[in-house]
Amino acid sequence: MAGESADDAALPWHLRYPGCYPENIDWQAELPARPLFSLFDDAALRYGDRPCVDFLDRKYRYAEIATMVARAASGLQRLGIGRGTKVGLFLPNTPYSVVFYFAVLKTGATVVNYNPLYAPRELAAQIDDSGTEWMVTLDLAVLYDKLAPLLGKSRLSRLILCRMPDILPFPKNLLFPLVRRKELAVFPDDDRHIPAGRLLAETAPFRPVDIDPERDIAVLQYTGGTTGTPKGAMLTHANLAINTQQCAYWFPARLGEEKVLGVLPFFHVFAMTVVLNLGIRLGAELILLPRFDLDQVMAVIDAKKPTMFPAVPTLYTAINSYRDRAKFDLRSIRYCISGGAPLPMEVKQAFEANTGCSLVEGYGLTEASPVVACNPLIGLNKAGSVGVPLPGTVIEIVDPASDRLLPQGERGEVCIRGPQVMAGYWQRPEESAHDLRGGRLHTGDMGYIDQQGYVFVVDRIKDLILCSGFNVYPRAVEEAIYLHPLVHECVALGVPDPYRGESVKAFVKPVEGASLTAEALLAFLADKLSPIEMPRFVEFRNELPRTMVGKLSRKDLADEERRRREEAA
Repeated sequence: MAGESADDAALPWHLRYPGCYPENIDWQAELPARPLFSLFDDAALRYGDRPCVDFLDRKYRYAEIATMVARAASGLQRLGIGRGTKVGLFLPNTPYSVVFYFAVLKTGATVVNYNPLYAPRELAAQIDDSGTEWMVTLDLAVLYDKLAPLLGKSRLSRLILCRMPDILPFPKNLLFPLVRRKELAVFPDDDRHIPAGRLLAETAPFRPVDIDPERDIAVLQYTGGTTGTPKGAMLTHANLAINTQQCAYWFPARLGEEKVLGVLPFFHVFAMTVVLNLGIRLGAELILLPRFDLDQVMAVIDAKKPTMFPAVPTLYTAINSYRDRAKFDLRSIRYCISGGAPLPMEVKQAFEANTGCSLVEGYGLTEASPVVACNPLIGLNKAGSVGVPLPGTVIEIVDPASDRLLPQGERGEVCIRGPQVMAGYWQRPEESAHDLRGGRLHTGDMGYIDQQGYVFVVDRIKDLILCSGFNVYPRAVEEAIYLHPLVHECVALGVPDPYRGESVKAFVKPVEGASLTAEALLAFLADKLSPIEMPRFVEFRNELPRTMVGKLSRKDLADEERRRREEAA
């Protein structure tokens, strides 16, 4: 067991926690290091005539996407793109996202993912930090107009512009330039603007590149990390290919038959691995939506019958509370993995009841490609737990102050060892050494492991609320608040208290049309939280702030509180 001895700590996970692992999964399963794009090459050979992408009713077979990938890769090579080049993807979920992701990887260049909602200042900072020279984007003004001012005034030197009408079905492809002309970008005809169509018409053969999966960086994925400063996690081909294979072992999928709903944006590491990479590995059809629109999501599920739906808790919550949910058939969905934020048990149970699927909570972080643990899809699910480690992955709990391995059941920092752990942070050797010290990835999360080897993440170290010397975990407070039937969403955080040091404040969004008072909520919580955990303040909101990928944002609320108190002072 963890903490008993150095010899015990060196044992493989399945021997340290005998009997805890899902019977249908081998913790010691083979995890070969391979170029990430080989996942697509294998799928194209095996499932060439099968649907690969469904984008707004236009379908592409694996063989069609494979031809586009090969041509794009050859075209990129002719432009001088190869090993050492950083190519940004500034795209919503479209067929271009799939094509250029794998085409860039085949050249030996590195993909840098960018959020299309970034402000120009955020774009400029990431471009210069990463050394992004090329950017692939759509010919839409909302995207191009952010990038154009940065050409020549940052590291960015060229844009590859993808025509939106070219990927739409008939007759939308003809109507779009006429009806929505104002949405199309206006750009000069010069050598800084490369039409993607020119690359996709390339006839020169692609020259294969020798990839070292363990050393070559496939993706620079930016994250706040444990310090909050954006930095690029260097994810190798092996990191991402192996994490995809670890996830494939976890899903009891029907190869070549699944349909994956791609609502989460591919620029986010969770969607990149669990929707894009895993979907391709399984030979699945990727049903891509360029943005989240709840009405559209419901209609797509009803009409196109996806079988897998990875998402964040807020999306499952939105579907549970959809006003006309009963009018839509959601029962095609078989398996869902929730990530990015804690999954309230009430949300899980309601979604499973509405769809008949198995919805499990997983755990990961950008620096681990990202998935490290998950509740079994077949087997024991534990409320509040993020499950057990994926094959080949070791999760340990250490004392944050001393890095000493802690005994089973004690709370400390969650640390990861496994083949999916990043090579380090781009151009940040000191932070890399700090977060990867002792041969472990130090996550900055607080948690513990129970007697059966299940991992519980209780909070971020930096989110701990220190009340009169006691540790209060926001997640525990939120879980209790979610038990109230009139609560739709909530966030708990610490606010300054002259007596306690900090006190708990809860931000609550009630169920639509419900009337809930702070007094009624606190009375409900009286037997569910200790006095030290009870919110001292409750603020009701019609909406709560979210991050770029739809997660509730504790940081934004904390910033609001800080500004409010500074203004009051």
